[in-house]
Amino acid sequence: MNGPSPEIPPEVVDDVGHTSLLIRRARVVSPRPRAGYLRGKDAATLEVRERGDILVRRGRIAQVDSEIPPPPGARVVEAEGRVVIPAFVDAHTHACWAGSRLDEWDLRRAGAGYSEILASGGGILSTVRSVRECSEVALAASLRVRLGWLLQEGTTAVEVKSGYGLDAENELKMLRAIRRAGRDWPGQVVPTACLGHALDPDHPDPVTMVISEALPAVHEEFPGVAIDAYCEKGAWSVEDCVRLFQAARELGHPIRIHADQFNSLGMVEEALRLGAHSIDHLEASPPADLKRLAASPAAGVLLPVSGFHLDDRYADGRALLDAGGAVVVATNWNPGSAPSPSIPLAMGLAVRKNGLTPAEALTAVTNNASTLLGIDDMGCIAPGRRADLVLLRWRDERELAHTVGGSPVLLVVCGGRLVAGPAR
Repeated sequence: MNGPSPEIPPEVVDDVGHTSLLIRRARVVSPRPRAGYLRGKDAATLEVRERGDILVRRGRIAQVDSEIPPPPGARVVEAEGRVVIPAFVDAHTHACWAGSRLDEWDLRRAGAGYSEILASGGGILSTVRSVRECSEVALAASLRVRLGWLLQEGTTAVEVKSGYGLDAENELKMLRAIRRAGRDWPGQVVPTACLGHALDPDHPDPVTMVISEALPAVHEEFPGVAIDAYCEKGAWSVEDCVRLFQAARELGHPIRIHADQFNSLGMVEEALRLGAHSIDHLEASPPADLKRLAASPAAGVLLPVSGFHLDDRYADGRALLDAGGAVVVATNWNPGSAPSPSIPLAMGLAVRKNGLTPAEALTAVTNNASTLLGIDDMGCIAPGRRADLVLLRWRDERELAHTVGGSPVLLVVCGGRLVAGPAR
């Protein structure tokens, strides 16, 4: 599922027939072009061109220079000194779901805890029931609407997890819906099979069922898809996750893990031993585990919208970066613990709550997020890269993390096409 971008249609940029796009007089801000993560101090270094033009041809960045004459047939966008950045990549979402969790929100505001709600059959299990009642076509349709919201927010590549099915039939239904919706979207959708999300209360041995039935079925239809799990009290134990991941690795699947959201159970060390590509959440991780993660090839994925919505606890992103780690910031968009599709909101929280600088937050939602998803041609502004760009309302990129509320996005370019904004 990860890998090269889908083929970009040649020549035509928009419905009017322009064969190229020129963004003029922009403040061009981008992480340094490189393969792989920008770690530690390198994450804070941005390339800034105070006055730059960007020429797009055939869906890719053809040239970045101080002044580029408009070629024949070009559509010209005057930036007037506003900031252009790489489009956002959201590397952790649960954006495919059915039903509503508003009643659960009422319970939490009345004092019920997240784990308490889960144990009583609410939380994730509420969404599981709704997903099981929903058809593949309906799931894809609702996800397609949410993907449209993401484009308006400046996100042109997104990871979408299954995980609300819990058995082979319904996990496959979710993955097929994610694939179906992604085919109709101009951006890139990377599916993840979150097979260890919750424990199916209707099955006497849900862990064995997932490993012996759901995993082989997913492997047959979605070979190479990343396998994920949620390690937490009341959900999958460390031992359960290890069993799943060992079986997944034998089948050639990369692994990711939700760990230490509420409790540090020892999953960070086990996940690193098993070669996990990322460890996500980390709110309860002790300093020693953050140092282990920083010294590994894996990325730490910060999900501050969850802390904002649930319990005001946040991972120590500053410690992870200072130890030389690779940091990704994502929304964790889902109906229960992180009801937001906004990467700018996640960035603003990452600066205020996770200890990142605005430059580090931008790197975390562009270069590092695309690296985690295996999308090699996004994440920076450079010739040859896919032309996924965002023109901000601001003339100073720090406003992206500073100003909270309202959309900072003036225009979105995806695969060389104007897909969102008044200039479309």
